Amino acid sequence: MVVTTGRGVRTATGTGTLAALVLVLAFGNPSYHDWAARSTDANSALGFFLRELGWPGWTFSSAVPLRDLIAADLKAILLIAFTAMFLMVLPGSQLSSARGTLSGLFAGWGSYIFAGALAGFLAAFLQAHASLLGAYHWAADGAVYGLFAGWIVGLATLGARRT
Repeated sequence: MVVTTGRGVRTATGTGTLAALVLVLAFGNPSYHDWAARSTDANSALGFFLRELGWPGWTFSSAVPLRDLIAADLKAILLIAFTAMFLMVLPGSQLSSARGTLSGLFAGWGSYIFAGALAGFLAAFLQAHASLLGAYHWAADGAVYGLFAGWIVGLATLGARRT
């Protein structure tokens, strides 16, 4: 199934990257992050999910060290860039006979999991007091975020055309 608009055909890479951008802008902003921390219960499933949506948190706050600020903002940027990259390099399942089925969902979802883990791993080295263990934690947090939010990117790529 090809997603068409008034201007043409949407590709899986384009729709998935757009979905990732919307997720980062809508749920990674400081206002949402503060709201989720104040208004949700960390011990409930919904609270966990809503807090997890804020993982790629970006900020312009001057209250944090500059290196931590750059690391957090770069994490959000890299998440979007790596999502696009992984969506481009995972076309195998899309080009098979399973095209148009759930393979698009899983390709998009998997791309977001990988993008979150890699973005977290690389950005962690820019923060103050960076360590390999800290990078592993950031990568694990990114993979968990991708697991719980990646289905949205997967749904966006489900009906789109592969290039």
